[in-house]
Amino acid sequence: MKTVLHTEASPGLGGQEMRTLNEARWTAERGWRVLLACQPDGRLAERALAAGVETVRVRMRGAFDPSGLIALVQLIRRERVSLVHTHSSIDAWLAGIAARLCRVPVVRTRHVSIPIRRGPNPVYRWLADRVITSGEAIRRMVLEAGVRPERVIAIPAGVDLGAFPFGLRSPAISRELGLGVPVVGSVAMFRGSKGHPQLLEAFARVREKHSGASLLLVGDGVRRGWVEQLARDAKLSDSVVFTGFRPDVPALLGAMDCFALASTRTEGVPQALLQAFAIGVPVVASRIGGIPEVVTDGETGLLVESGSVESLAAAILAVLDDPEAAARRARAARALVDGRFSHETAIGRLLQLYDELLA
Repeated sequence: MKTVLHTEASPGLGGQEMRTLNEARWTAERGWRVLLACQPDGRLAERALAAGVETVRVRMRGAFDPSGLIALVQLIRRERVSLVHTHSSIDAWLAGIAARLCRVPVVRTRHVSIPIRRGPNPVYRWLADRVITSGEAIRRMVLEAGVRPERVIAIPAGVDLGAFPFGLRSPAISRELGLGVPVVGSVAMFRGSKGHPQLLEAFARVREKHSGASLLLVGDGVRRGWVEQLARDAKLSDSVVFTGFRPDVPALLGAMDCFALASTRTEGVPQALLQAFAIGVPVVASRIGGIPEVVTDGETGLLVESGSVESLAAAILAVLDDPEAAARRARAARALVDGRFSHETAIGRLLQLYDELLA
């Protein structure tokens, strides 16, 4: 049986980790044996075990951690791993070196659109046989770092369309969370690049016209407490709901009238954005990273300049004040996901890449 080992050194649980977990599940459904090596105390381990993914806890302290390297070498040999797939910086070094020592091919996924420094870049040029990016914008960054074009392929995250049905509405979630009308929402890790402060400021302007509106913020992360304090300082606590990490993302999206992604510095093709497309929630998003690859302004959503509170608020109001136009864009967005971003398409391309390397 072909066996792929996914490695993820991140202790958090956001879009990157959920994409890794989803791809692991979908690969197993196609007949592969899938292993996931992750931090012993990371949130991904408990989530992966709950999802039925065979999980191995490996402490990865840094890019040159001898004990982590030895543990991965032993794991690859003991479990007769056919291919290693790395996802974060630390595990890309450790698992990449371990795979080379074991003469096993390596795939590296670059999830974020942070520029890569120029130079030798061993992780991409020597410790990966292929590099997957979540969109063409990130692919160009990898090419600019010196990786040969034939070794870099863009495969955005796939969406399980059965789990994200078009037109889903969630009145029970709205009642549970005490949401007002309308609901502006976002699904994103609380980190500096996600633009939560700008979204709060824009929402304050939306409330001037829609006094009963709620802002629904789904996700967790190191900056959540800081953003909660910003909401209190702006006297928005009664209208902003922080859910933390929740597995029922489809239902939460179904409670939203507008999905807003206010990213400011880095973004690939976000899977939460594609999931909003699938459900049919009208989208407003920053013109940054890989977002313009899927959000065509005025066709599948509304694009705003990154960091501009004024344009973000205006776009959200445009969605709320012209529901017919917003619905037309939402239908076009769903058609885009149907045609290009289903999980069957994404996993088919991924497994084709695996098989090419093994051949």
